[in-house]
Amino acid sequence: MKRILCIVLFASFGMALAQDAANPYDLKLAIARAGDRFQVNASYELPITVCEAFAFITDYEGAKSFPGVVDSKVLSRSGNRVRVARLLEERILFMSIEMRSELEYVEVPNRALLFEQLSGDTKYYKGSWRLSPDKGSTTFKYDAQVEPNSLLPSSVVEFFIKNIVRRQFEAMAEVASLKGPSPAKACK
Repeated sequence: MKRILCIVLFASFGMALAQDAANPYDLKLAIARAGDRFQVNASYELPITVCEAFAFITDYEGAKSFPGVVDSKVLSRSGNRVRVARLLEERILFMSIEMRSELEYVEVPNRALLFEQLSGDTKYYKGSWRLSPDKGSTTFKYDAQVEPNSLLPSSVVEFFIKNIVRRQFEAMAEVASLKGPSPAKACK
């Protein structure tokens, strides 16, 4: 059984590496272990304004259209602080894993979105989105630390993180690029 699990994991890691070839948004993704936590750094670039990019990343309920996100709803707003409940689901091999969280976002209009988990299924989750405009495009930069609360081996957790994060960023870039450079409501 252990041998089969290792073969499946190695095959899956190979598929994840093969996905790097098709990368139309200059998606960069780095995941590194730091003790019990994982440091996740990602970036991609799209031909949209920083205002459109900010409107896109602050569409909290629109996140339901991304892979792995089952539900995402705004619980409250107070000034530039927004509380969001989110449910993620991912399949690893033949197991379905659900992760619930309540996050607090701090919006810095057209520049950044800071977030921290207030409660949920991970021990720790905190990070930011930063937006950098440059000649008709915007670079999205995501930095976060996550500490899973799991009895699964860390290699399985790392595989889960790599795959869900890559798919979510690819989907985000795709959806944002399809919306194109049309003016967002908040940018008028």
